[in-house]
Amino acid sequence: MRVSKPPGIKQQPGQATSARMNGRGADDSKGGQIRISGPTDSSEDPKKETLIFPRYHQWDLVKRLVETSREEGPGQKYLAQHSAGSGKSNSIAWTAHQLSSLYDDNAEKVFHSVIVVTDRNVLDSQLQDTISQFEHTDGVVGRINRDEGQGSKSEKLAAALEECQPIVIVTIQTFPHVLKAIENSVSLKERRYAIIADEAHSSQSGSTARKLREVLTVDETGDGEDVDSEDKIALTVASRRASPNLSYYAFTATPKHKTLELFGRLPNPAEPPSQENMPRAFHVYSMRQAIEEGYILDVLKNYTSYKVAYNLAQKATSADQEVDSKKARVRLNQWVRLHDYNISQKVVVIVEHFKKTVMGLLNGHAKAMVVTGSRKEAVRYKLEFDRYITKKKYSPLTAMVAFSGEVGFNATDPNCEGILGEKFTETGMNPGLKGRDMRDAFDTSEFHVMIVAKKFQSGFDQPKLCAMHVDKKLGGIECVQTLSRLNRTFPGKEETYVLDFFNDPEEVLAAFQEYYQTADLIDVSDPNMIWDLFEKLRAAEIFLWTEVTLFSEVFYTKSKSNAAIINVCKPALDRWQKRYESAHLAFAKCKDHFERAKAASDAVLIANTEADMKEAKKELDALGIFKADLISFTRYYEFMSQIVDYDSHDLEKLSLYARHLAPLLREKAPDDDPIDLSSVRLSHYRLSKLKQQDLWLETDGDKYGLMPGTGIGSGKAKSKEEELLSQIITRLNELFITDELSNKDLVRYAYTIRDKISENLAVMKQIAINSPEQALLGNFAKAMDDAVMDSGDAHQNQMTQYLNSKEIQAKFQRIVFDMLLQKNSGDRAAQ
Repeated sequence: MRVSKPPGIKQQPGQATSARMNGRGADDSKGGQIRISGPTDSSEDPKKETLIFPRYHQWDLVKRLVETSREEGPGQKYLAQHSAGSGKSNSIAWTAHQLSSLYDDNAEKVFHSVIVVTDRNVLDSQLQDTISQFEHTDGVVGRINRDEGQGSKSEKLAAALEECQPIVIVTIQTFPHVLKAIENSVSLKERRYAIIADEAHSSQSGSTARKLREVLTVDETGDGEDVDSEDKIALTVASRRASPNLSYYAFTATPKHKTLELFGRLPNPAEPPSQENMPRAFHVYSMRQAIEEGYILDVLKNYTSYKVAYNLAQKATSADQEVDSKKARVRLNQWVRLHDYNISQKVVVIVEHFKKTVMGLLNGHAKAMVVTGSRKEAVRYKLEFDRYITKKKYSPLTAMVAFSGEVGFNATDPNCEGILGEKFTETGMNPGLKGRDMRDAFDTSEFHVMIVAKKFQSGFDQPKLCAMHVDKKLGGIECVQTLSRLNRTFPGKEETYVLDFFNDPEEVLAAFQEYYQTADLIDVSDPNMIWDLFEKLRAAEIFLWTEVTLFSEVFYTKSKSNAAIINVCKPALDRWQKRYESAHLAFAKCKDHFERAKAASDAVLIANTEADMKEAKKELDALGIFKADLISFTRYYEFMSQIVDYDSHDLEKLSLYARHLAPLLREKAPDDDPIDLSSVRLSHYRLSKLKQQDLWLETDGDKYGLMPGTGIGSGKAKSKEEELLSQIITRLNELFITDELSNKDLVRYAYTIRDKISENLAVMKQIAINSPEQALLGNFAKAMDDAVMDSGDAHQNQMTQYLNSKEIQAKFQRIVFDMLLQKNSGDRAAQ
């Protein structure tokens, strides 16, 4: 939905719009002009206040929310999809204040209290400050945290709600105290609440709404009457329906499909969700519109991608080990990423780029961020950053590092002799902070670069940020949220820079494309999938239905204990454990027989024992999948029951039982394959700049959309592929040493050569009637050479490598030959 400007309102790119949010019951004298106390620059008068005005999209959103809330009353849902950097905190603040003073036609307050919930625990104070600064009357805004007021959080919340405090701000971690306060008070249950959720994509938002509806469900049984478990189950089922005294206002820039299904609005509310009646956001201010209007910057311009090429080697004296190939690949990649030489080369690029391109922007106040893949990497980046700056005498260039907890290195980490035994903390590595908040310190001229590990990748608002250096896999919503830290406008800020050492530009572009315009659903979730999983869980014969029913009876007993709950789960737990131990022993025995057969080089025995081992693994895997299915069942039911009225006591009972049984099913930790990397060394390394480009987002939104979750309960066991460590190293080198070539380039080239050879009838006939070994001795090699030579114009790089290396020729020939075999068998199957 794109809103058009009304007559009389002029809006210039980068300028605020003066607009009043008029409405009955709201204080019109403060509707459009909102005062914020406190300067934005420490050099200003600390008592100075700034008048800020809502931009048109903010004014339009709040106006519509207020008018619709007055017309429809409580019990509704509203989803605002507003682009990152579009002033969401201010929009939430205006919405909260307008709703807190909203009256209906009978002069009754529509909501007794507005509760603002955020799941950004670290950055929560930023939103709290924004809302609090919008109001100068004492008692209007209550900030529920450890630092303000007397008493516990529960006591503060109870007092705030009992006194009908207009606005109460809590984190998602504090929200259970809200539920407890309401649950313990009959009068609070009968009141009306507006819940404003910041970053509604959080998986907790849906369950938060459901739990609140549950405590707001007034118990219809009279005092002194016996309430059995079936009555409690009925109340819980009823609580999953919309509550008449609760409205939910969800704000996010990057909604997931669940967000749209939970909080979106149906074009035809009388009909169930479907492809013809898909839920949509109440109000949209898209990334495209924000960029076009100059409110945010396009962060996909000046996007530079890099490629790391490296060779690993083993010491000649070391023996090969047989290991899990997937685990070994992960360990080897981690080893290279943490290598000090790898990080030092990237630091050179980052620092020199900052000095040459970024440092002079914004009159010398420009900032940069480095996004790392782990806390250890962040520590090494900070150490190398300081070392390089000192070596080059680049003072006063300074970096800070942000990570949580304490970090230490061990002997398996590469080149860590000088830091073994040392413990690194955020405070210890940032002595220049001197007790200040990191956000405040980074805003000063003392710091130029922030190195982060998970922290500050979302919700962090620093308009002076002009460059981001990414050394971490980013995908989907995380990609959009992280890079969007750059999109804030600032006087003199005209462009941004991204240097990416890790991600494929096409994948980054695809992630942004989902949210460039309106995030729409492609389809809605299938409510019937929950019944399929319900039957699958019962068919596993791990639990009896009488045990599920007994569990709900015990659970809803007032004097229940944890021991009593576990005791009801014990029969199912015992069945699962006995079957798991038996399957584990059977698998270990079959594996031992298989290893002996391999040692004896007996082909027949190897085939038989391998078949036995796979069969034993099936039972072991089935028990692991049962546990995963329990978890999937509870999550999907929690989600879908807020959209669909199942009205089923059986689903409610199993959901309750499964939620408590699943954590008790503890699988035996797999034997940890000893992957000794002490013999591995980094023999060759090259960091190459591939391309600087503008990634162009498409305006054809029909090609993109959000897919609902599918296939719950269809989990499959992961197979373990074992290879020699030296073979894995070779494969990695083949993958990464191809400078200036992406994986897609190589795959495309392989298909080009395959298709050329498939036109050679003599070769294809030889492949069809001979064994692979015989066919390779025929016309294939010459046909391969001819095809490569013919491809030279379009694939000069690959052709040159192929012709200059016998080894590459042999390996590439085998890859193409296998592709031809696969194509040939597929063609026969299709006939």
